[in-house]
Amino acid sequence: MKNTISWFEIPVKNFERAKSFYETILAGEVTMMPNQKVKYGFLPCDPQGGGVGGAIIEGEGSEPSDKGTLIYLNGGEDLNLPLSKTESAGGKIILPKQSIGEYGFIALISDTEGNKIGLHSMK
Repeated sequence: MKNTISWFEIPVKNFERAKSFYETILAGEVTMMPNQKVKYGFLPCDPQGGGVGGAIIEGEGSEPSDKGTLIYLNGGEDLNLPLSKTESAGGKIILPKQSIGEYGFIALISDTEGNKIGLHSMK
């Protein structure tokens, strides 16, 4: 098995607000997928290069939460960059950047919808 995670979805209540937030902190486009029942947007990733992707989803049964499974998004080269954009994009920093030794750095944020999200980088 190459990756433990194969796909993830982040539930949102206000799709446009969440789309703007994730585009800002991840410095990439959230690509809309046409769907008649829900609003669905793919987060930036490189599946052809072996990357694991995910999406934001607004629709029935998709409830944002700060409890439950915690996913860590790729914070890029340096975690300071997405963290510096988090609050101006409408989110909150829950746990500032901290070292996890040889495995890099992590931080916890709350997105605009109230989801607790982890960020990880090697620097």
